Amino acid sequence: MADRRLQVFHTVARLLSFTKAAEVLHMTQPAVTFQIRQLEEHFNTRLFDRTHNKISLTDAGETVFASAERIFELYAEMENAVGAITGEVTGALAIGASTTIAEYMLPTLLGDFKKRYPEISIHLKVSNTEGIVSMVENNAIDLGVVEAPVGNKNLVVEHCKRDQLFAIMPPGHALTRCERVKFDQLLEYPFICREEGSGTREVINDYLNLQQGCQSSLKVAMELGSPEAVKGAVEAGMGVSVVSGATIQKELKLGTLVALQLDPPLDRPFSFVHQKQKFRLRVMDELLEFARAYCRSYDT
Repeated sequence: MADRRLQVFHTVARLLSFTKAAEVLHMTQPAVTFQIRQLEEHFNTRLFDRTHNKISLTDAGETVFASAERIFELYAEMENAVGAITGEVTGALAIGASTTIAEYMLPTLLGDFKKRYPEISIHLKVSNTEGIVSMVENNAIDLGVVEAPVGNKNLVVEHCKRDQLFAIMPPGHALTRCERVKFDQLLEYPFICREEGSGTREVINDYLNLQQGCQSSLKVAMELGSPEAVKGAVEAGMGVSVVSGATIQKELKLGTLVALQLDPPLDRPFSFVHQKQKFRLRVMDELLEFARAYCRSYDT
Protein backbone atom coordinates (compact mmCIF):
# COMPACT_ATOMS: atom_id res chain seq x y z
CA MET A 1 0.00 0.00 0.00
CA ALA A 2 1.37 3.44 -0.91
CA ASP A 3 2.34 5.55 2.09
CA ARG A 4 1.00 8.66 0.41
CA ARG A 5 -2.52 7.29 0.26
CA LEU A 6 -2.48 6.50 3.96
CA GLN A 7 -1.04 9.93 4.82
CA VAL A 8 -3.76 11.66 2.82
CA PHE A 9 -6.47 9.48 4.39
CA HIS A 10 -5.11 10.12 7.89
CA THR A 11 -5.17 13.89 7.35
CA VAL A 12 -8.72 13.88 5.96
CA ALA A 13 -9.88 11.65 8.83
CA ARG A 14 -8.34 13.97 11.44
CA LEU A 15 -9.82 17.13 9.96
CA LEU A 16 -13.01 15.57 8.56
CA SER A 17 -12.61 17.90 5.62
CA PHE A 18 -11.21 17.35 2.13
CA THR A 19 -10.72 21.11 1.73
CA LYS A 20 -8.74 21.56 4.96
CA ALA A 21 -6.71 18.42 4.24
CA ALA A 22 -5.79 19.77 0.80
CA GLU A 23 -4.55 23.02 2.41
CA VAL A 24 -2.49 21.19 5.04
CA LEU A 25 -0.99 18.78 2.48
CA HIS A 26 -0.43 21.50 -0.17
CA MET A 27 -2.45 19.50 -2.66
CA THR A 28 -5.46 20.28 -4.80
CA GLN A 29 -8.78 18.97 -3.55
CA PRO A 30 -9.25 16.69 -6.62
CA ALA A 31 -5.82 15.15 -5.88
CA VAL A 32 -6.88 14.44 -2.28
CA THR A 33 -10.15 12.92 -3.48
CA PHE A 34 -8.24 10.74 -5.97
CA GLN A 35 -5.94 9.37 -3.23
CA ILE A 36 -8.92 8.53 -1.00
CA ARG A 37 -10.73 6.86 -3.90
CA GLN A 38 -7.66 4.70 -4.60
CA LEU A 39 -7.49 3.63 -0.95
CA GLU A 40 -11.20 2.79 -0.94
CA GLU A 41 -10.69 0.70 -4.10
CA HIS A 42 -7.79 -1.07 -2.38
CA PHE A 43 -10.06 -2.10 0.51
CA ASN A 44 -13.10 -2.43 -1.74
CA THR A 45 -15.24 -0.43 0.71
CA ARG A 46 -16.13 3.14 1.54
CA LEU A 47 -14.02 4.78 4.26
CA PHE A 48 -16.10 7.96 4.52
CA ASP A 49 -19.81 8.71 4.55
CA ARG A 50 -20.55 11.90 2.62
CA THR A 51 -23.84 13.66 3.41
CA HIS A 52 -24.90 17.32 3.15
CA ASN A 53 -21.35 18.59 2.60
CA LYS A 54 -20.17 16.80 5.75
CA ILE A 55 -18.09 13.65 6.02
CA SER A 56 -17.71 11.05 8.74
CA LEU A 57 -15.76 7.83 9.05
CA THR A 58 -17.47 4.54 8.29
CA ASP A 59 -16.76 1.52 10.52
CA ALA A 60 -14.06 0.48 8.04
CA GLY A 61 -12.71 4.02 8.07
CA GLU A 62 -12.48 4.00 11.87
CA THR A 63 -10.47 0.77 11.67
CA VAL A 64 -8.09 2.14 9.04
CA PHE A 65 -7.69 5.39 11.01
CA ALA A 66 -6.79 3.57 14.24
CA SER A 67 -4.24 1.45 12.34
CA ALA A 68 -2.81 4.51 10.60
CA GLU A 69 -2.28 6.19 13.98
CA ARG A 70 -0.23 3.20 15.15
CA ILE A 71 1.70 3.04 11.87
CA PHE A 72 2.72 6.70 12.03
CA GLU A 73 3.69 6.35 15.68
CA LEU A 74 5.95 3.44 14.65
CA TYR A 75 7.41 5.54 11.83
CA ALA A 76 8.27 8.30 14.30
CA GLU A 77 9.70 5.80 16.78
CA MET A 78 11.78 4.19 14.02
CA GLU A 79 13.19 7.52 12.81
CA ASN A 80 14.05 8.54 16.36
CA ALA A 81 15.80 5.23 17.02
CA VAL A 82 17.84 5.36 13.79
CA GLY A 83 18.68 9.02 14.40
CA ALA A 84 19.95 8.17 17.86
CA ILE A 85 22.28 5.55 16.35
CA THR A 86 23.58 7.66 13.48
CA GLY A 87 23.62 10.97 15.34
CA GLU A 88 21.96 12.65 12.36
CA VAL A 89 19.01 15.00 12.75
CA THR A 90 17.18 15.58 9.48
CA GLY A 91 13.67 16.27 8.34
CA ALA A 92 11.23 19.12 7.87
CA LEU A 93 9.24 21.19 10.34
CA ALA A 94 6.39 23.62 9.86
CA ILE A 95 6.41 26.36 12.49
CA GLY A 96 3.88 29.10 13.04
CA ALA A 97 4.43 32.28 15.01
CA SER A 98 2.38 35.29 15.92
CA THR A 99 3.57 38.52 14.34
CA THR A 100 5.60 39.99 17.21
CA ILE A 101 7.49 36.75 17.81
CA ALA A 102 8.07 36.07 14.10
CA GLU A 103 9.53 39.52 13.53
CA TYR A 104 11.58 40.05 16.69
CA MET A 105 12.39 36.68 18.31
CA LEU A 106 12.46 33.86 15.77
CA PRO A 107 14.95 35.15 13.17
CA THR A 108 17.92 34.81 15.54
CA LEU A 109 16.66 31.58 17.10
CA LEU A 110 16.01 29.83 13.77
CA GLY A 111 19.23 31.18 12.26
CA ASP A 112 21.29 29.68 15.10
CA PHE A 113 19.30 26.43 14.88
CA LYS A 114 19.99 26.11 11.15
CA LYS A 115 23.72 26.60 11.75
CA ARG A 116 23.69 23.63 14.11
CA TYR A 117 21.35 21.48 11.99
CA PRO A 118 21.78 22.53 8.34
CA GLU A 119 19.96 19.44 7.03
CA ILE A 120 16.68 20.44 8.65
CA SER A 121 14.16 22.25 6.48
CA ILE A 122 12.00 24.80 8.32
CA HIS A 123 8.82 26.40 6.95
CA LEU A 124 7.57 29.44 8.88
CA LYS A 125 4.00 30.69 8.76
CA VAL A 126 3.06 34.04 10.31
CA SER A 127 -0.38 34.96 11.64
CA ASN A 128 -1.91 36.42 14.76
CA THR A 129 -2.19 34.25 17.89
CA GLU A 130 -5.72 33.11 17.05
CA GLY A 131 -4.61 31.98 13.59
CA ILE A 132 -1.55 30.11 14.90
CA VAL A 133 -3.58 28.18 17.48
CA SER A 134 -6.05 27.23 14.74
CA MET A 135 -3.16 25.93 12.58
CA VAL A 136 -1.89 23.78 15.46
CA GLU A 137 -5.40 22.44 16.10
CA ASN A 138 -5.72 21.48 12.43
CA ASN A 139 -2.18 20.04 12.27
CA ALA A 140 -1.27 22.55 9.57
CA ILE A 141 1.92 23.25 11.57
CA ASP A 142 4.00 21.15 13.95
CA LEU A 143 4.76 23.89 16.47
CA GLY A 144 3.29 27.29 17.24
CA VAL A 145 4.88 30.12 19.21
CA VAL A 146 2.29 32.56 20.53
CA GLU A 147 2.04 35.64 22.73
CA ALA A 148 -1.29 35.18 24.50
CA PRO A 149 -2.96 32.50 26.67
CA VAL A 150 -4.25 29.41 24.84
CA GLY A 151 -7.69 28.16 25.85
CA ASN A 152 -7.63 24.72 24.17
CA LYS A 153 -6.88 22.23 26.95
CA ASN A 154 -6.20 19.48 24.39
CA LEU A 155 -3.00 21.20 23.28
CA VAL A 156 0.35 21.22 25.05
CA VAL A 157 1.26 24.79 26.09
CA GLU A 158 4.73 25.50 27.47
CA HIS A 159 5.77 28.99 28.59
CA CYS A 160 9.21 29.89 27.26
CA LYS A 161 9.80 33.46 28.44
CA ARG A 162 8.02 36.54 29.70
CA ASP A 163 7.57 39.68 27.65
CA GLN A 164 6.92 43.08 29.21
CA LEU A 165 4.67 45.60 27.48
CA PHE A 166 5.20 49.38 27.60
CA ALA A 167 3.18 52.49 26.81
CA ILE A 168 4.70 54.35 23.86
CA MET A 169 4.32 57.89 22.59
CA PRO A 170 6.35 60.31 20.43
CA PRO A 171 9.05 62.54 21.99
CA GLY A 172 7.62 65.75 23.41
CA HIS A 173 4.28 64.14 24.27
CA ALA A 174 2.73 65.41 27.54
CA LEU A 175 3.06 61.98 29.18
CA THR A 176 6.83 61.81 28.68
CA ARG A 177 7.23 63.85 31.87
CA CYS A 178 6.02 60.79 33.83
CA GLU A 179 8.25 57.95 35.03
CA ARG A 180 5.34 55.49 34.93
CA VAL A 181 1.86 55.78 33.51
CA LYS A 182 -1.51 54.40 34.55
CA PHE A 183 -3.77 53.19 31.79
CA ASP A 184 -6.44 55.74 32.64
CA GLN A 185 -3.89 58.43 31.73
CA LEU A 186 -3.56 56.88 28.26
CA LEU A 187 -7.33 57.06 27.85
CA GLU A 188 -7.09 60.83 27.47
CA TYR A 189 -5.46 60.32 24.05
CA PRO A 190 -6.35 58.45 20.83
CA PHE A 191 -5.21 54.83 21.14
CA ILE A 192 -3.52 52.86 18.35
CA CYS A 193 -4.04 49.11 18.76
CA ARG A 194 -3.60 45.78 17.01
CA GLU A 195 -6.42 43.95 15.27
CA GLU A 196 -8.86 41.57 16.99
CA GLY A 197 -7.29 38.11 17.29
CA SER A 198 -3.85 39.56 17.98
CA GLY A 199 -2.16 38.29 21.13
CA THR A 200 -1.16 41.84 22.07
CA ARG A 201 -4.76 43.04 21.72
CA GLU A 202 -6.05 40.14 23.82
CA VAL A 203 -3.53 40.73 26.62
CA ILE A 204 -4.34 44.45 26.71
CA ASN A 205 -8.08 43.68 26.86
CA ASP A 206 -7.51 41.30 29.79
CA TYR A 207 -5.43 43.97 31.54
CA LEU A 208 -8.11 46.61 30.96
CA ASN A 209 -10.79 44.36 32.42
CA LEU A 210 -8.85 44.48 35.70
CA GLN A 211 -8.64 48.30 35.63
CA GLN A 212 -12.00 49.73 36.68
CA GLY A 213 -13.63 51.85 33.98
CA CYS A 214 -10.77 51.55 31.48
CA GLN A 215 -12.31 49.09 29.03
CA SER A 216 -15.36 51.24 28.31
CA SER A 217 -13.32 54.45 28.05
CA LEU A 218 -10.71 53.25 25.53
CA LYS A 219 -10.69 55.48 22.45
CA VAL A 220 -9.53 53.28 19.57
CA ALA A 221 -8.30 55.64 16.88
CA MET A 222 -6.84 52.95 14.59
CA GLU A 223 -6.60 49.15 14.40
CA LEU A 224 -3.44 47.99 12.62
CA GLY A 225 -2.15 44.57 11.62
CA SER A 226 1.50 44.68 12.69
CA PRO A 227 3.80 46.13 15.36
CA GLU A 228 5.63 48.14 12.68
CA ALA A 229 2.41 49.83 11.59
CA VAL A 230 1.47 50.63 15.19
CA LYS A 231 4.88 52.16 15.89
CA GLY A 232 4.74 54.18 12.70
CA ALA A 233 1.36 55.65 13.62
CA VAL A 234 2.59 56.60 17.10
CA GLU A 235 5.78 58.15 15.67
CA ALA A 236 3.58 60.21 13.34
CA GLY A 237 1.75 61.63 16.37
CA MET A 238 -1.56 59.89 15.65
CA GLY A 239 -1.95 58.54 19.18
CA VAL A 240 -0.40 56.42 21.92
CA SER A 241 -0.17 52.65 22.21
CA VAL A 242 1.00 49.70 24.31
CA VAL A 243 3.49 47.33 22.69
CA SER A 244 6.03 44.63 23.49
CA GLY A 245 9.37 45.87 24.75
CA ALA A 246 11.00 43.52 22.25
CA THR A 247 9.60 45.54 19.33
CA ILE A 248 10.90 49.02 20.22
CA GLN A 249 14.63 48.64 20.86
CA LYS A 250 15.61 50.34 17.58
CA GLU A 251 13.21 53.25 18.07
CA LEU A 252 14.39 53.86 21.62
CA LYS A 253 18.03 54.02 20.44
CA LEU A 254 17.10 56.42 17.63
CA GLY A 255 14.95 58.51 19.96
CA THR A 256 11.85 58.34 17.73
CA LEU A 257 9.69 56.85 20.52
CA VAL A 258 9.49 57.16 24.30
CA ALA A 259 8.51 54.09 26.37
CA LEU A 260 7.01 54.21 29.85
CA GLN A 261 6.35 51.33 32.21
CA LEU A 262 2.69 50.78 33.00
CA ASP A 263 1.44 51.03 36.58
CA PRO A 264 0.69 48.29 37.47
CA PRO A 265 3.19 46.56 35.13
CA LEU A 266 1.90 44.44 32.25
CA ASP A 267 3.66 41.35 30.99
CA ARG A 268 2.67 38.14 29.25
CA PRO A 269 4.15 34.75 28.41
CA PHE A 270 5.57 33.74 25.06
CA SER A 271 4.55 30.08 24.72
CA PHE A 272 5.19 26.99 22.61
CA VAL A 273 2.01 25.17 21.62
CA HIS A 274 1.70 21.79 19.90
CA GLN A 275 -0.43 18.69 19.70
CA LYS A 276 -0.21 15.95 22.32
CA GLN A 277 1.64 13.07 20.69
CA LYS A 278 3.01 9.83 22.05
CA PHE A 279 5.91 9.93 19.62
CA ARG A 280 7.46 12.99 18.02
CA LEU A 281 10.11 13.06 15.36
CA ARG A 282 13.53 13.73 16.80
CA VAL A 283 13.79 16.96 14.80
CA MET A 284 10.82 18.34 16.77
CA ASP A 285 12.39 17.44 20.11
CA GLU A 286 15.70 18.99 19.07
CA LEU A 287 14.02 22.24 18.07
CA LEU A 288 12.04 22.41 21.31
CA GLU A 289 15.12 21.84 23.45
CA PHE A 290 17.12 24.37 21.42
CA ALA A 291 14.33 26.94 21.80
CA ARG A 292 14.05 26.33 25.54
CA ALA A 293 17.78 26.96 25.96
CA TYR A 294 17.53 30.09 23.79
CA CYS A 295 14.69 31.48 25.89
CA ARG A 296 16.57 30.79 29.12
CA SER A 297 19.61 32.63 27.76
CA TYR A 298 17.72 35.68 26.53
CA ASP A 299 14.95 35.97 29.10
CA THR A 300 14.73 39.38 30.68
